[in-house]
Amino acid sequence: MIESENKASIDPIKYGPNSKFKFECHKGVKCFTRCCRAINIALTPYDIIRLKNRIGLSAEEFLALYTEPQLLEKTDLPVVILKMMDDEEKSCPFVRADGCIIYTDRPSACRYYPLGVATLSHKAGADDDDFYFFVHEPHCLGFNEDKEWTIREWREDQGVDIRDEINMDWTDLMVLKRSFPPSIKLTDQAKQMFFMASYNIEKFRKFVFESSFLERYYIDDKTLEEIRNDEIALLRFGLKWLKGILFKDEKHDIVKMREDAANIRKSSEPSDTPNN
Repeated sequence: MIESENKASIDPIKYGPNSKFKFECHKGVKCFTRCCRAINIALTPYDIIRLKNRIGLSAEEFLALYTEPQLLEKTDLPVVILKMMDDEEKSCPFVRADGCIIYTDRPSACRYYPLGVATLSHKAGADDDDFYFFVHEPHCLGFNEDKEWTIREWREDQGVDIRDEINMDWTDLMVLKRSFPPSIKLTDQAKQMFFMASYNIEKFRKFVFESSFLERYYIDDKTLEEIRNDEIALLRFGLKWLKGILFKDEKHDIVKMREDAANIRKSSEPSDTPNN
């Protein structure tokens, strides 16, 4: 999600993956980098992994230096936005006069621009259920360029199709929680678990391998090896695990409790998340 503090207009028409539009952004466009200032950019879990690795920081260090936490009103879930510079234009910390210095690892929201996406689900095969809209900012001259795309081509060219697939369980969590009545709130512990598994990949790895997690949950050897050595595999695992513990629904619970731990749990008070 990217929101501009400038007076942008939202196209009320819903567009599909095969809808066509003309747009191009390059150094020859007079408004180049204007869209990188005075904005709110929500970061996805995969954004954090790409950005913190690009800069050479841990997730915790990156979160502390470059992000600000927010609580989404309609979901009651914690998310993070990119912290802007304290200059007159409230610039992105990664923008320079000649462009973005982390362009190949830029966030999904930047890749989507000038598109906005209203998504019912990012599950495989749900592409045709998505719909899109355009964000028209007064300063943006990219719409005057002659390059034509379908929305599907734009998403592929910008790499958001791959990112959406990696983040799909996180998106589904948002959709699931949004469907709950507003009166149903998550505990603070559940929110902390959501934040850790979504954004702090090193802390979540430590939680899995250095707490009693593996005593409570059964994970096959192949998956254990993958999540120990691959941050993306660990992220996917964590998001699927969150579905099970936050919504207590067997169809979402792909991480099964060991039988002895399950018996112990049945005899105790239920909780939203496992204890360390």
